[in-house]
Amino acid sequence: MSDDSRRPDAGEPGPPPGAHAHARERVGPWRRFRESPFVAPTVLVFILAAAAGLFAGSYTYNMANPTPRHIPTGVVGAADTARGRAFVAGMEQALDAGLSLRPYESRAAALEAIEQQRIFAVLDNTVERGRGHVTLDVSGASGQSVAQLLQQAAPKVGAETGVPVRVRDVKPLQTGDPRGLAIFYITLASVVLGFVGAMQLLAHAKPLVPVERVLFTLAYSALGAFTIAAVVDWGLGALRLPFAESWAILLLTMFTSGMVATMFSTLFGRWAMLPTWGLMVLLGNPSSGGAVSWPLLPSLLGTIGRWLPPGASVNAQHTAVYFGGHQHVFPFLVLAVWALVSTAVFWIWRHRHPGGRERSAAAGAAESGGTPAPSGGT
Repeated sequence: MSDDSRRPDAGEPGPPPGAHAHARERVGPWRRFRESPFVAPTVLVFILAAAAGLFAGSYTYNMANPTPRHIPTGVVGAADTARGRAFVAGMEQALDAGLSLRPYESRAAALEAIEQQRIFAVLDNTVERGRGHVTLDVSGASGQSVAQLLQQAAPKVGAETGVPVRVRDVKPLQTGDPRGLAIFYITLASVVLGFVGAMQLLAHAKPLVPVERVLFTLAYSALGAFTIAAVVDWGLGALRLPFAESWAILLLTMFTSGMVATMFSTLFGRWAMLPTWGLMVLLGNPSSGGAVSWPLLPSLLGTIGRWLPPGASVNAQHTAVYFGGHQHVFPFLVLAVWALVSTAVFWIWRHRHPGGRERSAAAGAAESGGTPAPSGGT
């Protein structure tokens, strides 16, 4: 018997016409969909729809109707007088919030507490000859939204309780930023461009090895931060910045945001935008205290926000611009820890990151059908 006669297909008729078509018909529609190129776009449709709702909801929930919970307020003079008790009770009822009263021996001591950002207002109930009113000193620079609520409520409460009230803004905002939003905007720019820059490096500079990726993230952060500060201060004159300090804060913010995105690219691959957007934009920016002061935020978000990069950046920048000489180390520690942890995760699991010389060479060889040449890199 010849070799040809032993072949299974020798002398045997082939499959009937249309057999392959019938086989495809026997595969269920769900399997055909899973094997099609439409799975990822379909998933993205639902993810983007959910993200749109969450984005609008998070900002609306935190910013559309800010409600005070408690407002740290200094008290000078006897707080337990009939006049003082009547005014405080009226303010708490009008604001639907508690005034966390903190006694100070003098008005100077209370104003120093404002500079240290421990309180938002001072109620001066000192009894002096010929003085028949109380004085409420607010600080627009501490939080314009809080100061505005107090300024609106105090005269009404004074009229209702029969206690004459004098309201003063002892720490006003800069004239170029009457609503106190410029710091929030420059922080938002540094946060968003920080992680967008990391994503663009991955898309357009995939062959970068880890140390090069970190250095280029630092490079665009330094230049981007300088540009933001220069445009806002020198170009628009919206804020008079302590330029070197503000530049350093923006640089650290951009770098931290970029490394957080790089970390998530290492952990989640092509879906890294989801946790990055969720952490930085959906949660971090609304709870940062930049657009709405933290006493007006929901209590949990007001607390969480200070531990996230956007909130830490807002706090550091706010103190640098309005309370120079009273800078706190905490926001810098928050930014530094996020940057270091993100960089460490990326470095330890760098073999999982979709970038690098070897991965790019392998992808190019797969497209051309060849064998990738060996390449080095840290």
